[in-house]
Amino acid sequence: ALRRQTRVVEALKGVSFSLESGELVGYIGPNGAGKSTTVKILSGILTPDGGQCQVMDRTPWKSRVAHVANIGVVFGQKTQLWWDLPVGDSLRLLRDIYRVPEARYKRMLDELVGRLDLESLMDVPVRQLSLGQRMRCELAGSLIHEPKLLFLDEPTIGLDAVTKLNVRDFIREINRDKGVTVILTTHDMDDIEALCSRVLLIGDGRLLLDGPLDALRQGQDERVLTAELERAADQTLGERLPLLDCQAQGHRVVLRFQQETLSAAQVIDYLNRNYGVKDVTVEHLPIEQVIARLYGRIGHGEVG
Repeated sequence: ALRRQTRVVEALKGVSFSLESGELVGYIGPNGAGKSTTVKILSGILTPDGGQCQVMDRTPWKSRVAHVANIGVVFGQKTQLWWDLPVGDSLRLLRDIYRVPEARYKRMLDELVGRLDLESLMDVPVRQLSLGQRMRCELAGSLIHEPKLLFLDEPTIGLDAVTKLNVRDFIREINRDKGVTVILTTHDMDDIEALCSRVLLIGDGRLLLDGPLDALRQGQDERVLTAELERAADQTLGERLPLLDCQAQGHRVVLRFQQETLSAAQVIDYLNRNYGVKDVTVEHLPIEQVIARLYGRIGHGEVG
């Protein structure tokens, strides 16, 4: 006989944090960690089984009408615009839903159209927009009622490089110039590095780290040295130094090493004496690699 087996999975386990007005915070973690669940609770879409949550002195799921008047939400893979309507009509509908006074609406619309370059899109049906165009319109829709808090869930997913930079610039501007508090959920570590001074790391439903971006690098003292040499490196380079990795291609080498066992000055001195150095840069391990390792440790239960 077959019997159904069930198990209880806690989407969030005692996650606790607080934000000050005007912060721009990155909320990161592997798939299934609980990021979107957190955003849905904070925005009043979901009611948690327990615990407390206060957003601007309100419990989101208990005062939804009053709460949504002060927040904006952008889900990168969902739309709040009407698929068959022109962008302008969608924004006017959002004005009516949020009961924005006409004068205030026109002022904000003019500002958003200018900042996001939407003038040529106002009469275009949403279904005809490219992904980048739609995302700019989604940002306008989320801000048309001038919210104090903005949730951005994967806002740059699938965007080309130019559009991604423009969206980042816009997020930075509204945070800096208007004091909008922003919670940014993304897998794009370039977004995090470009925008956020504080990071919340969640894994398996638990908050594992809350602090400055540099806190992610604690215990990660690897350096990456890239050098352009006067003479091509030979195959023995990687054997003569205690390196973690050595990639040599002609006159260019990329070396990875632990700072505690080998200093950058020692590496540069060795390269200069043996091959001659024309140019050199030394960097931390790229943040996306640091995050990938943290995610791997989360998956094996080594973090927390």
